[in-house]
Amino acid sequence: MPTGVALRDVREQLFDAAERVLLRDGPNALTSRAVTTEAGCAKGVLHRHFADFDAFLADLVTDRIRRVEAQSAALRESAGTGTVAGNLTLALLELFGSVAVAVVGLVISRDGLRARLRQAGSSGIPLLAEATTMIAAYLTAEREMGRIAVDADVDALALTLIGSGHLLFAGSEGDPPGATAVEWIVTTAIADAVQRRPL
Repeated sequence: MPTGVALRDVREQLFDAAERVLLRDGPNALTSRAVTTEAGCAKGVLHRHFADFDAFLADLVTDRIRRVEAQSAALRESAGTGTVAGNLTLALLELFGSVAVAVVGLVISRDGLRARLRQAGSSGIPLLAEATTMIAAYLTAEREMGRIAVDADVDALALTLIGSGHLLFAGSEGDPPGATAVEWIVTTAIADAVQRRPL
């Protein structure tokens, strides 16, 4: 029986297949058979590389967390350039325009996955917690540059932006929200901090 196409980077191809199933069919449809079928390989391939399916899912989420951490470095480097609202809008579009909303749904729906992620050191809701840290770090850099008020509560602003962004994208059906909707959330949330900044 043929086992499908040869996989060069097995883990990444399985992760990409899992994301496609997750986005198309939701967390309840995500099984090892669905992933390997989507990847075009034998079911045993997944189990040769991961102890079990929850281990696979934990590695998938951890890999996506690393992507947020890479995005965080780029966002922090953008401090002092463009506008604060523009930088935050692009960051939220990149974050939630990806598979992040679906991954959060997956984490919430699987107790075993949450337990593994907590054992590995994750706290809060994985992906959203790291995204909140990313936004807070960026706002801290902007505050140090005087582009937002010195007394702005960057942690509260980060929670507001991530929570609002998640609700906006998770609640949309069909096409995801565009830049205008995201920018409205951002400018509303940071208006006071930007208006009160020192001249």
